[in-house]
Amino acid sequence: MTHLPCTLPCSPRCLAAVAALLTLAAAPASLWAQQPRQQAQEPAWGLGLAVSADRKPYRSFDHKVQPLPLVTYENRWISIMGPGVDFKLPSAGPLDLRLRSRFGFEGYEAKDSPHLAGMAERKGSLWLGAAATWHTGVVDLSAELLADASGHSKGHQLTLQAERRFQAGAFDITPRLALLRQDRKAVDYYYGVEKHEARPGRPAYAGSAAVNLQAGVRVGYTLAPRQWMFVDVSSTRLGSAIKNSPLVERSSQPAVTAGFLYRF
Repeated sequence: MTHLPCTLPCSPRCLAAVAALLTLAAAPASLWAQQPRQQAQEPAWGLGLAVSADRKPYRSFDHKVQPLPLVTYENRWISIMGPGVDFKLPSAGPLDLRLRSRFGFEGYEAKDSPHLAGMAERKGSLWLGAAATWHTGVVDLSAELLADASGHSKGHQLTLQAERRFQAGAFDITPRLALLRQDRKAVDYYYGVEKHEARPGRPAYAGSAAVNLQAGVRVGYTLAPRQWMFVDVSSTRLGSAIKNSPLVERSSQPAVTAGFLYRF
């Protein structure tokens, strides 16, 4: 989702819904961007509420819409955005460098779908790594490389993203396009089927590296100087190594999140 100042007492299904908030990692950044970048170093809190729906690709998965608290914090050295914490490194001109940690709520329990009966639980992972964002003046280009520090999948994932924020009065619109590469270990852990888990209609399956393509847009509206509401819609086209898994029934993963944030 990560070391937050508060703990969310959610069930596994609720935790799965938190994963949709990962797509909003840049949302607070856009909010702070309404001020000059140097002013964003001043400590600032944000509290709000989000409602998220994230449709997993697993067969007959039990999907639910969940209300979730939204917490952000920004100062000169640290940035907390939902389930992620960034430690800021000195900037190099238009290039922002960060050490990143976040908790991912990928995973499932066997009870989440009848097609997962007999499968061992796949746990969410703590991901650690680094990220860089290049502010070109036209578009923001970012790269993120993370490794599973919890040892569940022992995998790595690389994300390359381009986004641009447009301002139109009280509205801000931020389209984005991203590539996410998950290595063989990550795909095999979350979408593979071990030999002892195989059943009729669910053969053993060993995953391989996959590249997913995500397109999304976030629309925000400033109600007042400290009040901001948003809707974020995205769709992720899954790589063939994921789509070919006997656990999966869809080739894309849509997600929508709406929320309200108050800045202190």
